[in-house]
Amino acid sequence: MLAVRVSILQFRKDINGLRAIAVIAVVLFHFNAPWMPGGFAGVDVFFVISGFLMTGIIFRGIEQENFSILSFYVARGTRIIPALALLCFVLLVFGWFYLTPLEYKVLGRHVGSSMGFLSNISYLMESGYFDSSSHEKWLLHTWSLSVEWQFYIVYPLVLVTMRKFMPVKTMKATVLVGTVLGFIVCVVASYKWPNYAFYLLPTRAWEMMIGGVACLYPFALKEQRKKLLEWFGLALIVGSYFLVSKDNSWPGYLAIFPVLGAFLIIQAQRNNSLVTNNIIFQKLGGWSYSIYLWHWPLVVAIYTFSLHEMYLYLGIALSVFLGFLSNKYIEKIKYKQNFGNLFSYLKFKPLYMVLVLGLLGSYAYISQGVGNRFSLTPKMQETVNQLVMPRRKNGYCFYDFNDKSTVVDKEVGSNCYLGSKINASSTLLFGDSIAGNYDPFFDEVFKGNNGSFQSISTNWCYPSLTNNFTGPKTHISYEQCLINREYLKENMHRFKNIIYAGSWGRVLDVGQIEDVKFVIDKSAKMGVNVIIVAAPHRYNKNPLQGFYRSLYLGSPFDISTFDDDVLTTEANLRLNKFSKEYTNVYFIDRAMLYTKQKTFDLYGLAVPYSLDGVHISMLGSKYAAKHFLNQDNYNEVMNYININ
Repeated sequence: MLAVRVSILQFRKDINGLRAIAVIAVVLFHFNAPWMPGGFAGVDVFFVISGFLMTGIIFRGIEQENFSILSFYVARGTRIIPALALLCFVLLVFGWFYLTPLEYKVLGRHVGSSMGFLSNISYLMESGYFDSSSHEKWLLHTWSLSVEWQFYIVYPLVLVTMRKFMPVKTMKATVLVGTVLGFIVCVVASYKWPNYAFYLLPTRAWEMMIGGVACLYPFALKEQRKKLLEWFGLALIVGSYFLVSKDNSWPGYLAIFPVLGAFLIIQAQRNNSLVTNNIIFQKLGGWSYSIYLWHWPLVVAIYTFSLHEMYLYLGIALSVFLGFLSNKYIEKIKYKQNFGNLFSYLKFKPLYMVLVLGLLGSYAYISQGVGNRFSLTPKMQETVNQLVMPRRKNGYCFYDFNDKSTVVDKEVGSNCYLGSKINASSTLLFGDSIAGNYDPFFDEVFKGNNGSFQSISTNWCYPSLTNNFTGPKTHISYEQCLINREYLKENMHRFKNIIYAGSWGRVLDVGQIEDVKFVIDKSAKMGVNVIIVAAPHRYNKNPLQGFYRSLYLGSPFDISTFDDDVLTTEANLRLNKFSKEYTNVYFIDRAMLYTKQKTFDLYGLAVPYSLDGVHISMLGSKYAAKHFLNQDNYNEVMNYININ
């Protein structure tokens, strides 16, 4: 165990330089992904370093029989909490003046989960790390801190328990075996449950444990071989930064390359290497934690406020500068770490930072973003209240599994009717959440024609008779989708009209547009009148937040500055062209649904139809119906649909 003692007692300049290599990659990737497509792998390098250092501390304490789990937690808290707490506090103050209530509410939730080191779980429940909405989350990057902290909690408990039943040599072998098994679990989970694999500790632990293996099984090599090992490790890391991208399943088997690269550089132990031991990398390595903390909010700020791309370079420079300040004035503050008894641990000051920031974040969330910071007229407040997703809870049919009370149920999922319910329904609206968005639209249209329709829609369940799915098949909505499709297959012949709606761009993107064409063809050949509804404008950035900012903060709002998704437009064109092959298939295009301005007028304000950049809001759907009712070819469409 002498090697463990030496590696911990001596400052490893090579590891400090390795931190720089990791943080540079993460920063470049986040500010502009094309600069370094696989730069997110820098986080995996950080995990290896963390595992190496923590394993050394724990095993050294166990060997000397003076390891204290509470002291270990205090030391980790002293290192991590103060700088994180400052960042969260600054964001809450900043958000008070510059964020809308909805944005501030979300920030409050994320501050609470970050300070509680549960943010990885919180973000898992929201969306994927690489989704466009990720750029609206000011503390998204804290998911990795949460994973690390969870490792810090579990790892020493497991090792101390193991020590009671086995010698140190066996413990070391167990860490090695656990690392291999953890990698296998990671590979399998990344394929079957990609979002869970990305965010959760069980699929990330092996990356930290392999750092432990480097600590417990150090290589004994001659200097020339150490140099070769270092360069090979560096090639693996840098190669992964440029050859891997967000399109690859991650972590998965590809994570072995940056992880193994970090492992080899640590094993090389080249403390005087020009690669890692240069003044730039040593400084950046020393500031790396604080640079990591501050860089992502700057990325989000540039995105949120639509700043010119020149701000990317300013943001990188500011990340380094703020990292330097945070390291010098916050990270290096000395807090009392030695406590005589359990009760005296209550004097640990960073603990109160967690409590205070957690309470502030919770208040921002519970108070709905402290909306009383602003005053809206009653009419405008009513408008804001209707800029929501149409779903079961507000009188429509979308069977939304984001509502935790929703359960898989054939009867409940399909037994929902809208329009004028006096007459029996002969029309079915079927599809995914986009179809659910059109519930208010068709509710208005059918009421105006004394007709009713049945609506069946759930998350990601685009019109198809296959098992394909545009969302993760591990999501509970997949089960409901299969039930919905079985219902469609069995009852298709009963309907006079079937309206198909979906996120066509997403369907095209994942190569499943032929599924939609097949179900349209099958319906049409049964003599059913088929109506295909164009997918709404899909934006790379949420225009509703821009509208809210103009409403609450007086900022200018111009929806034309929000880029429209070309893929969705292409998918609409394909389905429109396909519809012309049939006499009983009709395509309702965007021009019939939305104004050319892509907004509707309300109280003199230009309100976007879009709810989140993908869906349309309940109010937007109703105003789309008003636009549709005033179209010259409205009667042509309604004559086509055999409502009665």
